Amino acid sequence: MTENVTGSFLQSWKEEGDGMITSTSNPRVRQLVLWQEKAKKRREDNVFLAEGIKMLREAPKDWIKEVYLTEEVLQRLRKEDGEVLTKIENTGYELLSDEVMKKVSDTQTPQGALVVLNRPSYTLEDIVGNGEGTFMVLENLQDPGNLGTIIRTGEGAGIRGVIMSQDTVDIYNPKTIRATMGSVYRVPFIYVETLSNSICYLKEKGVRTYAAHLKGKKQYYEFSYTGGTAFLIGNEGNGLKKETADLADEYLRIPMEGQVESLNAAIAATILMYEAYRQRRQ
Repeated sequence: MTENVTGSFLQSWKEEGDGMITSTSNPRVRQLVLWQEKAKKRREDNVFLAEGIKMLREAPKDWIKEVYLTEEVLQRLRKEDGEVLTKIENTGYELLSDEVMKKVSDTQTPQGALVVLNRPSYTLEDIVGNGEGTFMVLENLQDPGNLGTIIRTGEGAGIRGVIMSQDTVDIYNPKTIRATMGSVYRVPFIYVETLSNSICYLKEKGVRTYAAHLKGKKQYYEFSYTGGTAFLIGNEGNGLKKETADLADEYLRIPMEGQVESLNAAIAATILMYEAYRQRRQ
C-alpha cells in the first residue's frame, strides 16, 4: 500500500484493489513515459528523472517531487535502508507493478525505483564565484555518456562547475543522468546562450583558459593550473569552433602515440581535470 501520500499522488492514478498502479495506460504512467522520452516535455515541466536506489538515496530532499517503487524494492528498503523511506516521508511514494516499472524505465533491466525531481537553478556568478578552482567549458558535446562522465569525474577531481553551450546535449537526458552516478546532484552546471561571453567573464575573474587543441605547441602537463583554471572541450567529432578556441589564453596538447589523432572528449577532460587536481594537492 502507498504510505504518506501527498496531493501529488492522486487517488485516481491508482488501480482498484491494492493501491498499486498495474496498468500501462494509467495517466500517470503515460506522463512518466513522456518525461523519459521527450526533452521538451521535461523542460516545460521543469523536471528530470533518475532511476535506482542509489539515485534516490543521494537526491537532495528538496529536489524530490515524486517517487515510484516496486513492491520488491519497497520491502528491501524497509529491511535494509529505512533512511530512504524516512527521507521521502513528506513526498510519499507510489507503488508500480514490475510491468509498469519496465514501461516507465529507460533501462532494459529496471532497478525498481524511479524518482521525479525538480530541476536545480544555478547562475554563472554562483558557479564562478571569486574565480578560484577548476571549471569545465563544453561546446556542442553530443554524447550523453560523455557529458555524464565529465560531471561524475569532475566531482572526483573537485571542479567548481560546468559551463555549456546551448547546443550541448541535454544534461537531463536519462542516459546522461545515469552516467553521472549521482554527481549531477553536487556539481553545479549551466547552459549559456553565448559561450564567448562566459569565457570572457571567466577571464575577467582571473581564470586562465586552456583549449584542448591539435595546434597546441605545449603538452598539458607543462602548464600551471594552481590558480583559477578553465578547460575548453569541443564537439566529439569537430572539436572547438575556431572562434571559441581563439578566446583561450593557451592551446594545449595531450600527447598520443601510434596513429591516434584525438581522444574521447570525456577521456581528454578527465586527464586535464586530474592534472589540475594533482597540482593543487602538491
